[in-house]
Amino acid sequence: MQQPIPKNEDDRVWALAEYDIDYSDVSSLLKDLVELAAKIAGTQISLVNLIDTYTQWSVANFGLPIEQMKREDSVCQYTILNNDEFEVKSLSSDDRFKDKFYVVDNPNLEYYFGIPLATADGHNLGALCVMDTKSKELSPEKVELLKIVAKEVVNRLSTIKYIQSLKSKVSQINENSKKVAHDIRGPLSGIIGLAQMVTEHGQGQKLDDILEIMKLIQRAGNSLLDLATDILNAEDLQAKGVIVAEEFTLLSFKEKLERLYAPQAANKQIELLLKIKVGQEQKPIPKNKLLQIAGNLITNAIKFTDNNGKISVDLNIHSNPGTGQVLEFEVTDNGVGLAQNEIDDILNGIKASSNGTTGEKGYGFGLSLVKRLIDELNGSLTIESELGKGTHFKVSLPQ
Repeated sequence: MQQPIPKNEDDRVWALAEYDIDYSDVSSLLKDLVELAAKIAGTQISLVNLIDTYTQWSVANFGLPIEQMKREDSVCQYTILNNDEFEVKSLSSDDRFKDKFYVVDNPNLEYYFGIPLATADGHNLGALCVMDTKSKELSPEKVELLKIVAKEVVNRLSTIKYIQSLKSKVSQINENSKKVAHDIRGPLSGIIGLAQMVTEHGQGQKLDDILEIMKLIQRAGNSLLDLATDILNAEDLQAKGVIVAEEFTLLSFKEKLERLYAPQAANKQIELLLKIKVGQEQKPIPKNKLLQIAGNLITNAIKFTDNNGKISVDLNIHSNPGTGQVLEFEVTDNGVGLAQNEIDDILNGIKASSNGTTGEKGYGFGLSLVKRLIDELNGSLTIESELGKGTHFKVSLPQ
């Protein structure tokens, strides 16, 4: 079965990469919204799913403790095809989903309703979805409420993106303070709009339900205000001559990669070994786009390495005369390898899609995205490979 791919997939994946989201570290800022979505819909489960080239990342969940799945297994891959909601009343009767593990096995899902997480530029980063083990009938009022929650998710992600940008440019906080205040109005207006929708459409709901929803809105607003407080505190500290920066080290980089990608490797019984040069564990590094670059390379290596194979990731910082500090990470596998023409295509940003060693579906943009991100950071990518004997990727990024 051909995989569903949005017409603007290349631009969509690039837009998601530009958000530079740490998939393991945003749940606390979105958990109130997924709980709110489930309460509005009256479903057991709600998820915020972001979809990159290879993987669906459940960055916030309610009722189902899941963190990721292969993109080709997801329902949300259909939701991001357009800007309308996508509903499946009976997953067990739909040929696209009836054999999926979440339908035939625990939790035995039957109902799905998803709304694209659309940016202002029209790129669907993923989907807000609600699910249940029994079929549901959502009223137009509830659908409208869920759409506003979806908009608030995007607002929150945009605010996180903006704040991370400011944290990487602490010296510019003073002149940007007015812009911070302006940008935060957007997410707050989403919360206000949500409260307004509850007020307008809440006549048929029980008072207790409305009060519970309003409490969740209040909590969601408070967590956003906490983000604003972080910026204000940073500005105060800077005025006193203190430089504030988020501490991200080679060790924390390694630990995040293990958490995000060890489950994917384990699914194919692949040994994933991450190493840091001795003595460099606490070396500070900027976080900018690192997880997107390394993550795509690791996922690609997993995809094209046979079961029981081996993948190593080496992290290192060194100094080059004239260029200063350079971060290097290398991803080496013993997989199927690449022909020279394929290497040339990757380095030219035009690598075509292909399937993995166990039939994993290809979407065609993973390695071209990596090359584009590396170029944006003024870095370099080298590739050494031999068909049937594996591939070695080396990324060098000036710090």
